[in-house]
Amino acid sequence: MQLTGEQLIGYRVIRGKGRELLAINPDDQQAISTPVFTCATADLVDQACVLAEQAFDPFRATDPETRAQFLEAIADGIVELGSTLTERAHIETGLPMARLEGERGRTAGQLRLFASVLRQGRWQTATLDSALPERQPLPRPDLRMCKIPLGPVAVFGASNFPLAFSVAGGDTASALAAGCPVVVKAHRAHLGTSELVGRVIQEASKRLELPEGTFSLVVGDGSDVGQQLVSHPAIKAVGFTGSRAGGLALMRTCAARPEPIPVYAEMSSINPVFLLPGALANQASAIATAFVDALVMGAGQFCTNPGVVLAVEGPDLDAFLARAAAHLAEKAAQTMLTPGIHSAYELGVRRISGEAGIEAVASGQAHSGATQAQGHLYQTTFASISANAGMLEEVFGPAAIVIRCQNVEQMLAFAHSIEGQLTATLHLENEDLTIAQGLVQAMEKKAGRVLINGFPTGVEVCDSMVHGGAFPATSDSRTTSVGSTAIERFLRPVCYQNFPDVLLPRALKHSNPLNIWRQVDGKTAAPCS
Repeated sequence: MQLTGEQLIGYRVIRGKGRELLAINPDDQQAISTPVFTCATADLVDQACVLAEQAFDPFRATDPETRAQFLEAIADGIVELGSTLTERAHIETGLPMARLEGERGRTAGQLRLFASVLRQGRWQTATLDSALPERQPLPRPDLRMCKIPLGPVAVFGASNFPLAFSVAGGDTASALAAGCPVVVKAHRAHLGTSELVGRVIQEASKRLELPEGTFSLVVGDGSDVGQQLVSHPAIKAVGFTGSRAGGLALMRTCAARPEPIPVYAEMSSINPVFLLPGALANQASAIATAFVDALVMGAGQFCTNPGVVLAVEGPDLDAFLARAAAHLAEKAAQTMLTPGIHSAYELGVRRISGEAGIEAVASGQAHSGATQAQGHLYQTTFASISANAGMLEEVFGPAAIVIRCQNVEQMLAFAHSIEGQLTATLHLENEDLTIAQGLVQAMEKKAGRVLINGFPTGVEVCDSMVHGGAFPATSDSRTTSVGSTAIERFLRPVCYQNFPDVLLPRALKHSNPLNIWRQVDGKTAAPCS
């Protein structure tokens, strides 16, 4: 598949008229000479949105099996790209080939997950309450409810996952599964990778004869294209993974529209790790080793990277720090995704290092490349953090702070005071269970995922996963961007009263033609086997 640097607008391939862009190799910060990409101008963004609006009714009318086959076709196409895709992604991101091959598998897997979700039918929440014409003092009409798609969705590719959170990532997969056309803004950090995947989606859409406008891909540099996209009246929801500043900017724009729309933004998290006394006494070395491995994984460029560790003062904590320091010193520096991300990391490290009350514990091996990140571990006290909450601002990269607490009450106070998080982790033994109860109660109000005796960097794609959390981890704590329930972000319920069968959605017809699970008069009704 040949890259051309063009916009994918519906079925068309159009050369943009905006500023020219070249992809960048983060290893040496050199431009990748081919192809030359061009930014979309306002007219192309408008064309993509208008096409999506026109495609909405025919696309949402497609049956779940058709959409399931569409998602599977995209998954197959991504896998069939083989090394063409992973090699381009490697050049644009500096991520290791093994990591990219795994991410490609995850991307295909989540597309197939949503195909399965569509076939099961539970996502429609089909609910039927029969008419009660003899009920006194008032009869009840025939009432039926199911969920329908919101409308066209704008999706922003994420820098740190060029496949799994990008053009065909979880936001796109769940929106398409719901029956929503999607307009994706490619991330500046992986333009060629985005085009390759976008062409797979475009080709699958054509082959299955889906309405033009079901999918479009636009390119932009800076915020202009993104702001134009979410301001367009055709767009009814937004999926975003990125910085807090970027997410808040989109939220402000979407709230100020004549018709405000939801923004599902994943933004900022430091993912606290609580080391309870029993675990620290019995497993300090093993926990320290696993912690450092998680900290530096992927140059720390995971939204679930463990950025803060809390433990009670004493020799067990000293043993943990000694092992963590020794293990971190063995870790080589790694290339970060973009020069901008690297600059922000270096700035964050300098900020932490300059804070009063912060002490350096250890660093990884010195970097040799211009965009390589060296791991850093710091320590401070609960009192210092309480006096300067700015120490807890997220640093995107392999840096973490250990907070020395005088007692478990300070750990609990921290849990109650912290901002919303994607994850929270507790390391414990049986003797820690009483202490753990209070921490779990505190953190389940803040985090979307609470872990015991592990580290949060792996996000499983399955029905039970929650990748969300209270603000500012996400803009809407009721949702998740990973897992099958991510589809619910792009659906809304509609009730149909006294409808003749011919006008009812298929999910609500008397004969259950989709053969799905439904709730009928308060009881769960299984599909026919």
